Amino acid sequence: MARWEPILVALFFAGWIGALLHQLGILALQGSLSFGLYPLFGLGGVLGWTFGNVYLHRRRGLPKTLRRRLLLLYLVGPPGLLYLLWSMQPASVQEGAPLVPLLGFAVSCVFFLVPLSLAGAWSDPL
Repeated sequence: MARWEPILVALFFAGWIGALLHQLGILALQGSLSFGLYPLFGLGGVLGWTFGNVYLHRRRGLPKTLRRRLLLLYLVGPPGLLYLLWSMQPASVQEGAPLVPLLGFAVSCVFFLVPLSLAGAWSDPL
Protein backbone atom coordinates (compact mmCIF):
# COMPACT_ATOMS: atom_id res chain seq x y z
CA MET A 1 0.00 0.00 0.00
CA ALA A 2 1.10 3.53 -0.66
CA ARG A 3 1.64 5.88 2.26
CA TRP A 4 -1.60 7.77 1.62
CA GLU A 5 -3.84 4.70 1.34
CA PRO A 6 -4.21 4.09 5.09
CA ILE A 7 -5.49 7.66 5.38
CA LEU A 8 -8.10 6.92 2.71
CA VAL A 9 -9.09 3.70 4.45
CA ALA A 10 -9.55 5.59 7.71
CA LEU A 11 -11.62 8.29 5.98
CA PHE A 12 -13.88 5.77 4.24
CA PHE A 13 -14.21 3.70 7.40
CA ALA A 14 -15.13 6.81 9.41
CA GLY A 15 -17.82 7.66 6.87
CA TRP A 16 -19.33 4.19 7.05
CA ILE A 17 -19.13 4.08 10.88
CA GLY A 18 -20.70 7.54 11.20
CA ALA A 19 -23.58 6.59 8.92
CA LEU A 20 -24.06 3.28 10.75
CA LEU A 21 -24.05 4.94 14.17
CA HIS A 22 -26.64 7.41 12.91
CA GLN A 23 -28.87 4.59 11.65
CA LEU A 24 -28.59 2.83 15.01
CA GLY A 25 -29.62 6.02 16.81
CA ILE A 26 -26.33 6.43 18.67
CA LEU A 27 -25.16 9.49 16.75
CA ALA A 28 -27.60 12.32 15.96
CA LEU A 29 -26.60 13.77 12.60
CA GLN A 30 -29.99 14.49 11.07
CA GLY A 31 -30.46 18.10 10.06
CA SER A 32 -26.84 19.15 10.58
CA LEU A 33 -26.25 19.77 6.85
CA SER A 34 -28.66 20.68 4.07
CA PHE A 35 -27.92 20.51 0.36
CA GLY A 36 -29.64 19.33 -2.80
CA LEU A 37 -29.66 15.89 -4.32
CA TYR A 38 -27.74 16.93 -7.43
CA PRO A 39 -24.60 17.78 -5.45
CA LEU A 40 -24.83 14.40 -3.70
CA PHE A 41 -25.11 12.52 -6.98
CA GLY A 42 -22.39 14.71 -8.47
CA LEU A 43 -20.10 13.87 -5.57
CA GLY A 44 -20.90 10.19 -6.10
CA GLY A 45 -19.86 10.50 -9.74
CA VAL A 46 -16.66 12.35 -8.85
CA LEU A 47 -15.73 9.81 -6.17
CA GLY A 48 -16.47 6.87 -8.48
CA TRP A 49 -14.53 8.30 -11.41
CA THR A 50 -11.57 9.38 -9.28
CA PHE A 51 -11.16 6.12 -7.41
CA GLY A 52 -11.79 4.08 -10.56
CA ASN A 53 -8.78 5.80 -12.09
CA VAL A 54 -6.77 5.41 -8.88
CA TYR A 55 -7.59 1.70 -8.78
CA LEU A 56 -6.66 1.31 -12.44
CA HIS A 57 -3.28 2.92 -11.78
CA ARG A 58 -2.60 1.09 -8.50
CA ARG A 59 -3.49 -2.41 -9.73
CA ARG A 60 -0.65 -2.60 -12.24
CA GLY A 61 1.91 -5.21 -11.32
CA LEU A 62 0.16 -6.35 -8.14
CA PRO A 63 -0.72 -9.96 -7.32
CA LYS A 64 -4.34 -11.00 -7.78
CA THR A 65 -5.15 -11.17 -4.07
CA LEU A 66 -3.98 -7.62 -3.46
CA ARG A 67 -5.85 -6.39 -6.56
CA ARG A 68 -9.08 -7.83 -5.16
CA ARG A 69 -8.55 -6.06 -1.85
CA LEU A 70 -7.87 -2.78 -3.61
CA LEU A 71 -10.98 -3.27 -5.76
CA LEU A 72 -13.06 -3.71 -2.61
CA LEU A 73 -11.46 -0.69 -0.98
CA TYR A 74 -11.90 1.67 -3.93
CA LEU A 75 -15.34 0.46 -5.00
CA VAL A 76 -17.09 0.21 -1.62
CA GLY A 77 -15.11 2.74 0.43
CA PRO A 78 -16.00 6.12 -1.13
CA PRO A 79 -19.80 5.69 -0.94
CA GLY A 80 -19.38 5.72 2.86
CA LEU A 81 -18.88 9.47 2.55
CA LEU A 82 -22.11 9.72 0.56
CA TYR A 83 -24.00 7.80 3.24
CA LEU A 84 -22.54 10.05 5.93
CA LEU A 85 -23.63 13.18 4.03
CA TRP A 86 -27.07 11.67 3.48
CA SER A 87 -27.36 11.02 7.22
CA MET A 88 -26.80 14.74 7.80
CA GLN A 89 -29.79 15.77 5.67
CA PRO A 90 -32.98 16.98 7.35
CA ALA A 91 -35.58 14.31 8.12
CA SER A 92 -38.07 15.72 5.61
CA VAL A 93 -35.57 15.31 2.77
CA GLN A 94 -34.67 11.78 3.83
CA GLU A 95 -38.32 10.73 4.06
CA GLY A 96 -39.15 12.35 0.72
CA ALA A 97 -36.47 10.48 -1.20
CA PRO A 98 -35.70 7.16 0.51
CA LEU A 99 -33.84 5.61 -2.45
CA VAL A 100 -31.17 8.31 -2.69
CA PRO A 101 -28.47 6.35 -0.77
CA LEU A 102 -28.93 3.34 -3.04
CA LEU A 103 -28.92 5.50 -6.17
CA GLY A 104 -25.84 7.40 -4.95
CA PHE A 105 -24.03 4.09 -4.50
CA ALA A 106 -25.12 3.03 -8.00
CA VAL A 107 -23.87 6.30 -9.51
CA SER A 108 -20.54 5.86 -7.77
CA CYS A 109 -20.22 2.27 -9.00
CA VAL A 110 -21.09 3.15 -12.60
CA PHE A 111 -18.55 5.95 -12.70
CA PHE A 112 -16.00 3.65 -11.05
CA LEU A 113 -16.42 1.12 -13.86
CA VAL A 114 -16.07 3.65 -16.70
CA PRO A 115 -12.26 4.03 -16.50
CA LEU A 116 -11.90 0.26 -16.24
CA SER A 117 -13.99 -0.32 -19.34
CA LEU A 118 -12.23 2.41 -21.31
CA ALA A 119 -8.80 1.03 -20.45
CA GLY A 120 -9.75 -2.52 -21.39
CA ALA A 121 -9.01 -3.68 -17.87
CA TRP A 122 -11.83 -6.21 -17.98
CA SER A 123 -9.60 -8.61 -19.86
CA ASP A 124 -8.00 -9.19 -16.43
CA PRO A 125 -10.23 -7.28 -13.98
CA LEU A 126 -9.09 -8.82 -10.74
